[in-house]
Amino acid sequence: MIDGDVDAIVIGAGIVGAACADALTERGLRVAVIEHDTVGGGASAAGMGHLVVMDDNLPELALTSYSVSLWRDLVGDRPQRHEYSDCGTIWVAADEEELAVARTKAHTLSTFNLDCTMLSPAELYAREPQLRPGLAGGLLVAGDGLVYAPKSTRLLLDRAMRRGAVTRRARVTAIEDHAVVLDDGARCEAQHIVLAAGTGSRALLPELPVQPKKGHLAITDRYPGFVRHQLVELGYIKSAHAASGDSVAFNLQPRPTGQILIGSSRQFDTVDPAVEPAMLARMLRHAATLTPALADLHVLRCWTGLRAATPDGLPLIGPSSARRGLWLATGHEGLGITTALATAQLLAAQMQGESSRIPYHPYLPHRFQ
Repeated sequence: MIDGDVDAIVIGAGIVGAACADALTERGLRVAVIEHDTVGGGASAAGMGHLVVMDDNLPELALTSYSVSLWRDLVGDRPQRHEYSDCGTIWVAADEEELAVARTKAHTLSTFNLDCTMLSPAELYAREPQLRPGLAGGLLVAGDGLVYAPKSTRLLLDRAMRRGAVTRRARVTAIEDHAVVLDDGARCEAQHIVLAAGTGSRALLPELPVQPKKGHLAITDRYPGFVRHQLVELGYIKSAHAASGDSVAFNLQPRPTGQILIGSSRQFDTVDPAVEPAMLARMLRHAATLTPALADLHVLRCWTGLRAATPDGLPLIGPSSARRGLWLATGHEGLGITTALATAQLLAAQMQGESSRIPYHPYLPHRFQ
């Protein structure tokens, strides 16, 4: 039984929920995690696993840079446990206009003391010869990396369980004041309820300002050395936080296995998990325009996932007025893996009345009330 035995109930055992359980048990709270499906499934399993600093706005930059630093601390000297790679990200500039955007990005990141370097065309091709000719250059962000999120989720949850956290395989059907109701009719109480269910959060709180964004991904056979860095076109920024319409963007990632992960796409107004051949083909064609030899590689698997997105592109981290004792940790869109650790620290700090390394006000849920 959970009822009365715990201080906090976390709904959802994806990367964000597991990180919250880890951060709360670190502070001595008794925690229960409720998940109806696989630990580390859902968006955590479907995502690219990138740990990338984004700077669409200052709150996003603060959250992502803080969290990437936490990931480096977590991985430490045992990167293989997380299938971690410090591959870095190269933002690819197709023309002089995008190169100017890259320079602005470099200046912004430098103000946060982040390691970034502008690349001339010659320097770009020396690092990534598979890129098509005629590109204007790029920006290397050396501190970015990647993990295999299902494994990291399990590791975080296991650490929380070693501190006393318990798990329960069940579906939450309702959230009440300081309590949740399960599909078997059981009512479990706790001082704190943490909703970290991604796109499933709206089923429990329909008023949440969160909508699903569907994305396609594909992974190839093993081609070690085909690319060495995560490669992203600067146009990705425009599509990543688009509020409507379908889009694709160039995003290649070298996995530690030697495979190449290919993204990305965004679709609204659908929760159908089926792979759509037309959207997948559009995404792959676009990727091949930047790396022509990609068209000759063998794709092993394709899949989709749903990202939980808010109207302003920032997650919901903090107390909810919808129920007493309810806390939100959702709405991370495509940055849930990147920002999971910082989200957990900000949430735990608020819950315990502690100071936090970065201000948590930009992510508070009440900004949409």
